[in-house]
Amino acid sequence: MESMIHEVMRDMHFDIPLFISFLIKIVIAVLLTSPVSVERYRDDRSAGLRTFPIVAVASCGYVLLAGQVFGMTSDQQTHILQGLVTGIGFIGGGAIVKDGNRVRGTATAAAIWSTSIVGAAVGYGRLEIAVVVGLFTTMTLWIISRYEIRWELERDSREAAAGVIQSAAAASAIVGLHSTSGPGASSSGT
Repeated sequence: MESMIHEVMRDMHFDIPLFISFLIKIVIAVLLTSPVSVERYRDDRSAGLRTFPIVAVASCGYVLLAGQVFGMTSDQQTHILQGLVTGIGFIGGGAIVKDGNRVRGTATAAAIWSTSIVGAAVGYGRLEIAVVVGLFTTMTLWIISRYEIRWELERDSREAAAGVIQSAAAASAIVGLHSTSGPGASSSGT
């Protein structure tokens, strides 16, 4: 038993500088995606505060792990990226729901996909890509959401007004039918 433990421990090691480097990258991925999570949470979307940083951390972690196992310049990295795109697409697909005649959650799904890119970019050490994608994702969600709210209110008020007009027309048609053929209707022949 003791020899087995020694054999396992011989293959294990803990590189403190590498650990600190990876920890810094993970923290950067979380910091760059936290504004997206706050924006989605504030707008009461299906994915909240935890989802986006976890997606970024996982993407960053997969890239870092693959870099340690295969090397950062290995052809195997393409398989890691393909797996990330597929896996994150599956997670994002879960955020998309049909609500009556509307489809909701597509922006949240796209934001999940985008935060995975931020995490992967940090893992590869490409902070400029991570910062640009993180900023554009956050700004797009924040700015466009304000317009969407306004446009939804306008559309809802138009739909409500059309409903009132249809109800009034239906009511007047019913009243008109009852007044010409119902009890108490005046007859023009007598």
